[in-house]
Amino acid sequence: MSIIRFIKNWTLPIAMLTGALSYFVYTGIPALVPTKPYVAQAIAILQPALIFAMLFITFCKVDPKELRPCRWHGWLLLIQAGSFALMAGIAHLFPDMPGEVLLEAAMLCMICPTATAAPVVTGKLGGNAAHLTTYTILVNLVAAVIVPLFVPLVHPHPELTFGMSFALILGKVFPLLFCPFLLALLVRYCLPRFHRVVTSCKDLAFYLWAVSLAIAIGVTVKSIVHSEVPVIYHIGIAGISLACCVLQFWSGKAIGARHDDAISAGQALGQKNTVFAIWMGYTFMTPVTSVAGGFYSVWHNIYNSYQLYQKRKETENADQASA
Repeated sequence: MSIIRFIKNWTLPIAMLTGALSYFVYTGIPALVPTKPYVAQAIAILQPALIFAMLFITFCKVDPKELRPCRWHGWLLLIQAGSFALMAGIAHLFPDMPGEVLLEAAMLCMICPTATAAPVVTGKLGGNAAHLTTYTILVNLVAAVIVPLFVPLVHPHPELTFGMSFALILGKVFPLLFCPFLLALLVRYCLPRFHRVVTSCKDLAFYLWAVSLAIAIGVTVKSIVHSEVPVIYHIGIAGISLACCVLQFWSGKAIGARHDDAISAGQALGQKNTVFAIWMGYTFMTPVTSVAGGFYSVWHNIYNSYQLYQKRKETENADQASA
C-alpha cells in the first residue's frame, strides 16, 4: 500500500523520470535499433489517442453552460499576443542583433497556447476547468492569427501565405481540441448513462495524462539530444524558457487573483502545449528555437509537480484538523 500511495503522490515526477530514462535505455540497446521506425509510428498514434481520451473525460465533467469568457481571459491574451508582437518588432528592427536565437525562443514560449492537459491539472489543484477550457480555445484562435501576421517580420516564408499558415496551425491543434469536446457533448445529451460512468472516473484523466507526459518527456529528451545546437545556446535557451515560465505563471496567478481565479489563470498562462511549440519552431522559425519547447516542458511540469505536492499537503492538514 505504501508503494501505491507513493506512486499516487508523485505521479508526475515518476512519469518525467520514466520518460527520460526510457529514452536512454531504449537507445542504449543496439538490438532495438531496427524497431525505431515502428516505435516512432506507435508513439505518433498513441500520444494523440491518450490526449483525446484525457480531454474527452475532462470535457464530460465540464458543463457547456459554464464555457464563457472571463475578464482575466482578455488580459492574458493581451500578454501573450502583445509580447509576441513586441519581440517580433524588435527582431525586425535589429536583424543582426546578438542573441537573436534567444529572442525567438522567448517568442515561442510566450505565444505558445495553453496545454491540452491544463484542465486536468487545474481540476486537481481546485481551479475552474471550464474557465481554463474556454481560454484554451481562445488562445489557440489568437495564436493562429498572430503567428502568421508577425512571423514574416522575423523569418519571411514566401511559400507560406497568411491563409496557409492559419490553416496549418488550426489543423495542428483544433482536431485534438474540438473533436473530444463535440464527442463529450454528444455523450452528455444522447447517452446520459454512459456519461455518468465517464464522470464517475475520478482520476482517470490525470493518469492518462501521466502516461502521455512520460511519452512527451521522452520525445523532448530526444529533440534535445539530437539537436546540433552548441552547448552555450542550450544553456541560454534553457534560461530563457525558465524565465518565461516563471513570468507567465506569476503573471497569470497575479491577474487571476484579482478575479478570484488565480489557479485557473496561472495554469492558462503558464502551462503550455510544448509539443506545439517544438513544431512551430521547426515550421515557422529557426529549428534551433524548437529546443525552447523541450526545456519549457521540463520547467512547467516541475512546477506542476510542486503545486500538486502543496495541494496534497493542504488537503492532508485539513483532514487532520477536522479529525
